[in-house]
Amino acid sequence: MKALIAALLLAVAASVQAQPRVYHQAELDALLAPVALYPDPLLSQVLIAATYPDDVREAAAWSRANAHLKGEEAVRAANPMPWDPSLKALLAYPDLLARMDESPQWTADLGQAFLAQEPQVMETVQALRRRAQASGFLQSDGYQSVQEQDSYVVVQPVQSHVVYVPWYNPLVVYGPWWWHSHRPVAWRPWHPRPAAFVSFSFARPSVDWHRHRIHRPVRVQRPVHVQRPVQVHRPRKVERPARIHNHVHQAQTARPIIQGAQLPPRFRAYENRSQARQEHRSDNRARFRQESRGGGNRGNRGGNRGNGGRGRN
Repeated sequence: MKALIAALLLAVAASVQAQPRVYHQAELDALLAPVALYPDPLLSQVLIAATYPDDVREAAAWSRANAHLKGEEAVRAANPMPWDPSLKALLAYPDLLARMDESPQWTADLGQAFLAQEPQVMETVQALRRRAQASGFLQSDGYQSVQEQDSYVVVQPVQSHVVYVPWYNPLVVYGPWWWHSHRPVAWRPWHPRPAAFVSFSFARPSVDWHRHRIHRPVRVQRPVHVQRPVQVHRPRKVERPARIHNHVHQAQTARPIIQGAQLPPRFRAYENRSQARQEHRSDNRARFRQESRGGGNRGNRGGNRGNGGRGRN
């Protein structure tokens, strides 16, 4: 019975872990309050980068080790690193990246909430921006433009390649905080950095407020061309055996070359056959000579007889 109860408890625990955590509104307000007023391009990069909390820690360490690199120069230097492009873009804002590293639980919760409840996250950002507008804190200035577009509060940099990274106290800019159970994380202030230069060629995610989502740029994997040495296949040289014909003159010319060697039986048969043909031809020639001589003698004798008969008359 105890084993059965233990198995049921393990099954329930596994099912709970498999289901993503659902953040209620108080938690979402506290998570998004520190970054909701950032310009849309920077906000989208922060939300996507938060889904890689381990990489955020590595990127922050890399930024501290390369503190001499600033803005676009830091982003270009980190190009070989295996991080998401949105996380690499945050290297241009070392103070913001350092605060995300100092608050690992907040970063992990923000990433999980964005992955599981993206529409609610985007709606929460809009609600926080309206509160900041009502308090008079969120408004246009020389670095950013705050506009109403189809009932959505849109924040864009005045210059596309210059992004203002403000520091603000969430407990002040939104007015009195309305959740006593969940309060936003308090980041230590950083030295004002009104602008950071980001590479033009660096693809940025785009915010779609109508659909309450963020569109990530498509990452194209270019094929890797490997130059291999060209292998030339040359035809093999086939050594064919010499042809031995049954002609008499070839057999005779071959004898001095293979003196003292015995030919195979089939070659000896060819040689005997050639000798027989040669002897047969010799016999025919001798018989023909004899017959030719005999015919001549008979002709001479006939002539002598004719002459003798005419003489007697």
